[in-house]
Amino acid sequence: MSFHEVRFPANLSFGSLGGPERRTDIVTLANGYEERNTPWAHSRRRYDAGVGLRSLDDVERLIAFFEARRAQMFGFRWKDWADFRSCLPSQQVGPTDQVIARADGTTRAFHLIKTYRSGAQSYARPIAKPVQGTVVMAVEGTRIREGVDFEVDLTTGLVMLTEIPPVGLEVTAGFEFDVPVRFDTDRIATSVASFKAGEVPRVPVLEIRL
Repeated sequence: MSFHEVRFPANLSFGSLGGPERRTDIVTLANGYEERNTPWAHSRRRYDAGVGLRSLDDVERLIAFFEARRAQMFGFRWKDWADFRSCLPSQQVGPTDQVIARADGTTRAFHLIKTYRSGAQSYARPIAKPVQGTVVMAVEGTRIREGVDFEVDLTTGLVMLTEIPPVGLEVTAGFEFDVPVRFDTDRIATSVASFKAGEVPRVPVLEIRL
């Protein structure tokens, strides 16, 4: 897949609109009951990078980024300011934030995940684009060191432990992460509102599967 390992300017994504969406097929039966099914195992996020008035310098940076990605051609990283940490937004990332696996005695490569819980239900979201320098890990609560005890593939979200952990031990991780996205348009419309400001009414951005 064509993907550029570069983040959309974080100051431009701040204040953007967006969040997760799912697809649900609903069939209403003759007796009024419903049958519901979803073809998607994972949600997909949409954002709008336009959000109205910006400085002309911001508009220029947005256009430069759009042109360098060839519009919809190349994917890129996006910081979702509402959801970019393994912990609550008010907390700091820690090595026990997320349980990513329970050791089976043979595996030493694990994928980063973030689990969302509500009541008895939960959803495990694969994390493919961790942010460099933010990943911290522990095995059964004991912190391990990046570069010594584990390595991180920043392009896939895969972590490789130096040693296979003993059976049954909990492997945990904390991290910041980006969302892999692409522009969902081949056109950007701008309007100069004054000599110092311009308007970009809509720039749709769509999460991509990797």
